[in-house]
This record gives sequence, C-alpha cells and structure tokens, in this order.
Amino acid sequence: MKLTTKGRYAVMAMADLALFKGKGPISLTDISIRQNISLAYLEQIFIKLKQENLVKSVRGAKGGYVLDASPEEIKISNIISAVDEEIKTLNCKKESKKGCNNKSSKCITHNLWDQLDQHINSFFEKVKLQDLVKKNQIFNK
Repeated sequence: MKLTTKGRYAVMAMADLALFKGKGPISLTDISIRQNISLAYLEQIFIKLKQENLVKSVRGAKGGYVLDASPEEIKISNIISAVDEEIKTLNCKKESKKGCNNKSSKCITHNLWDQLDQHINSFFEKVKLQDLVKKNQIFNK
C-alpha cells in the first residue's frame, strides 16, 4: 500500500485544526511543533488544502488557519485526495488492457489487492475528521 507522508501529515494537521477548533486561527508553526512536521512541508500541504476548500487562512498578527467546514462534514478521503494522494495496492491500472505484469492477463493475486483497495478507500470514505478528534479526546483523558 502506498500512502506517503504527505497524506498522513495532511490528516494529522487537519486533526490538529479540528482539535483546536474554536480557539481562533491556528498557526502552521503551532501545528508544526505539536505534530513534529516540518513547517515548509506544512506550507505546501496547506496550499492544497486551501485550494480544495478544506481550510481557509486568516491574515493578521493572530492569523493562521481554520477549517472551512465542520469536522463532522470532512471525510478523511477528502483530505487525502486534496493533497493528490491515492491509496493504491495495485501496481496495474484497472482499466488497462495489459495485465498486472504487462502481460495479457492479470496476476494471480489481482482480485485480492483490488478488494483490499476497495476496503481501504471505503474506510477512508466513512471516517470523518470528527471521529479522529473524539478518539483523541478519549485517549488523552
């Protein structure tokens, strides 16, 4: 399975914003420190999140970022796709005429990996940002 740090960090940063929702705009520096993510990397991620209307920026001395929708409305799949990530367990393209090994047929395990792909994507489609925040609050009590 391929999920790069960009996808994982985007989810972590969004969860951080959701956790501190209601405390005003959150600076990327604060997220960087709390989540141990490079500030430069966060800046790149937030450009994409902003383009997809998941966050909005607030200018000024107390500026930063806020969620552009409620945590109950933001699916993890939205965050991952916003940063151009794709969860993929298959090496081949499903719609390709060539099989998994550039042969005329699919590999013997193709259907297994395809089903796993569907389960993972379905899972990320069901989990909302609010679910992460609730679980984090339970574990940190």
